[in-house]
Amino acid sequence: MKSYQAISIKDCGEALVAIPQDTFILETPHPYKKLGAPYEGISPYVLRESVLKGLQQAQNELQKWQPGWQIKVFDAYRPIAVQQFMVDYTFKSLCQQYPNQSESAIAQQVSQFWAQPSNDPNTPPPHSTGAAIDITLVNEKGETLNLGGAIDEISPRSYPDFYQDATGKSEQIYHQRRELLRHIMFSADFRQHPKEWWHFSLGDQLWAWLKSQETSNSNIVAYYGRV
Repeated sequence: MKSYQAISIKDCGEALVAIPQDTFILETPHPYKKLGAPYEGISPYVLRESVLKGLQQAQNELQKWQPGWQIKVFDAYRPIAVQQFMVDYTFKSLCQQYPNQSESAIAQQVSQFWAQPSNDPNTPPPHSTGAAIDITLVNEKGETLNLGGAIDEISPRSYPDFYQDATGKSEQIYHQRRELLRHIMFSADFRQHPKEWWHFSLGDQLWAWLKSQETSNSNIVAYYGRV
């Protein structure tokens, strides 16, 4: 996963804009603010302009498949300080949960799911670009759907295709919902984190790296860097 950070960035300079609450459902209260993450007055529910337009396209596609369903936004923009806070918080939580594991083993687990909070403008964490978003689905009754694992869960269950070979009815439903989520986001040119069913990006280094793998085009660059 580290190879994506070798992708060049040519920031297009788009502004961050608010995710409209009348269009999307936002996780309330915000999960990281609730933990004390240092946003310092900055909203986590902002995205680059074109990324927000893409999210709207994805929601329009969702309506074709499941009328009345909506995208629920768990998290979007993260300042570097918030990324550092969450990496530290996750590490400490896992150390308490698994006291018999070595700290190095736990740090390796954390690094698989949480990008390093780098201040290097050439290697920004995806969420610090305003081009990455964590989402799930809500049905026509306003119920947050079960997709077979919690957002931010550090476990193989978080892998997007974890349930693809499942034979149980519930597990098959989880896979169908994950496939629907992936379909609507891909229809708007987002790409999915290989180890997180909930994480999608458009225009950042990870997106460019995944696109380059699909097309064998080594000239694809990211057009969103750190904000």
